[in-house]
Amino acid sequence: MPAKKSAAPADVDAFLAALAHPQDATLQRLRASIRATDPRIGEDIKWNAPSFHLDGRHFATMQLRRPDSVLLVLHLGAGRRVLPAGAIADPTGLLTWLGADRATLAFRCSGDVEVHETALQALLRQWMAHL
Repeated sequence: MPAKKSAAPADVDAFLAALAHPQDATLQRLRASIRATDPRIGEDIKWNAPSFHLDGRHFATMQLRRPDSVLLVLHLGAGRRVLPAGAIADPTGLLTWLGADRATLAFRCSGDVEVHETALQALLRQWMAHL
């Protein structure tokens, strides 16, 4: 199945500008951190929020429903799959597991993203290895 054509980062920027989310600084810092994890990461809009993919396979989507924080949902794409036990090392305890195939990370401000950037990027690299 061919990869879905991604929106250009400018399109994501325009979407977020129109959204005017109260956590815009957090959103922008989180987007930059995710994209800096690997130069192959693409970004577009999925489920009315920025979503990130590698080789056309989505693995992380922001949830923008709350005005006081940004939730990053890690998933394994459209098909339901299970991560092997112990597949993701999370020594800092950032992940909240929602099932065997998805987890979330919550950020209340851009400073949260900055403080946890190294751990976030390590988690993303591990997660992407299972796509």
